[in-house]
Amino acid sequence: MLTVSDLKVSFEDNHVLDGFNLNLESGDIFALLGDSGSGKSSALRFIAGLERAQLGSVALDGHSLSDGGAHSVKPELREIGMVFQDYALFPHMTVFENISFGINQLSKKERIEKVKNLLDLISLSGIEKKYPHQLSGGEQQRVSLARSLATSPKLLLLDEPFSSLDKSNRDQLVKQVREILKNAGVTSILVTHDETEAEVFADKVGIINKKKLLIK
Repeated sequence: MLTVSDLKVSFEDNHVLDGFNLNLESGDIFALLGDSGSGKSSALRFIAGLERAQLGSVALDGHSLSDGGAHSVKPELREIGMVFQDYALFPHMTVFENISFGINQLSKKERIEKVKNLLDLISLSGIEKKYPHQLSGGEQQRVSLARSLATSPKLLLLDEPFSSLDKSNRDQLVKQVREILKNAGVTSILVTHDETEAEVFADKVGIINKKKLLIK
């Protein structure tokens, strides 16, 4: 489903990744561990098409997205969703408007139905008219997840989405988000520096060591 081959990332004289390889099947939830500066986010951004590399290829469902470190498919055309640490919700938009932001090509009826189904999926039914500041941090992150799922991505990338939450809320949300993604059947990659979080969240865990990816 997802194949990343021979990824090499360097910044001037700093070699971050050298020989990073990853294969995921459809529906897999994978966690990527590593110290700060180990290249976790660089790998994610290369897969998403947001960052170039010196070498490496990415294929999704058999279709080449990047080859030789260069991107052949633009980020917005890759059918890849992203969830960030800071939620990235639009503060002036309601929950409905945030979730439906990327699906304006649908009819109003279709958008209403899609948002309703996603709010049911994240167990936050009935909050369509609320604004982000009226939600807790965990609720905002689930809305951010719903917005990423609205476009029906083939792959979801999560870049330390739980790190800004306190421990009690984080532990609960990690389990909730895993269940949501399993129910949705979305292949996902979580970047984290927390080994316990990785073990709870993912089916498979890998760690970047000496610039390469080792599967635990």
